[in-house]
Amino acid sequence: MANAEEGKGVPKPRESTPNILAPVFAGTNLSLLEMAKLQAQVLVPVLKALRAELGEARANQLVSTALREWLHKLYQDIGAQLPGSPRQKWETINAAVRPRIGNAIEIERLKEEPDAWEFNIRRCRYAEFFRQLGEPELGAVLLCEVDVDIEAVGNPEVKMTRTQTIMKGAEYCDFRFRMKASGSAEQ
Repeated sequence: MANAEEGKGVPKPRESTPNILAPVFAGTNLSLLEMAKLQAQVLVPVLKALRAELGEARANQLVSTALREWLHKLYQDIGAQLPGSPRQKWETINAAVRPRIGNAIEIERLKEEPDAWEFNIRRCRYAEFFRQLGEPELGAVLLCEVDVDIEAVGNPEVKMTRTQTIMKGAEYCDFRFRMKASGSAEQ
């Protein structure tokens, strides 16, 4: 989910499957930012009510765990339906997500090669939105952590390293991907 544009060394899927994200976007053509805003309209009042009843720490943990489990399963199910190697599945999901991201992020490209893809996100409208709501942790669960779920679809052929995110207060998000050829025996 991290990249909004097609680049020279950016992985490209072998076939186009634009409807693979229908479960994520409820069959709509909404952008990822528009979908996040709709989700927040529902989740923020629920989270606030749970905090009032259970306390902030318990409510945050409960909601975070439920959302993480749901999103992980969602992307695992999407990946299971796609043909190809783990890397090809990862490439297909990334290609499908890119148009939904649109101009919501500003990317600083560092390296684009067949086995390495590195970039920083210097501006993130998702983080801006969730900070305005006072709910950056919810934004991290709904958006940032999905990158881990998409990486899992590409495992063991795709490995992502990210040490910081704007959503959690950093100056930029640092994405580093290492890819190996589909079917490669090397780890």
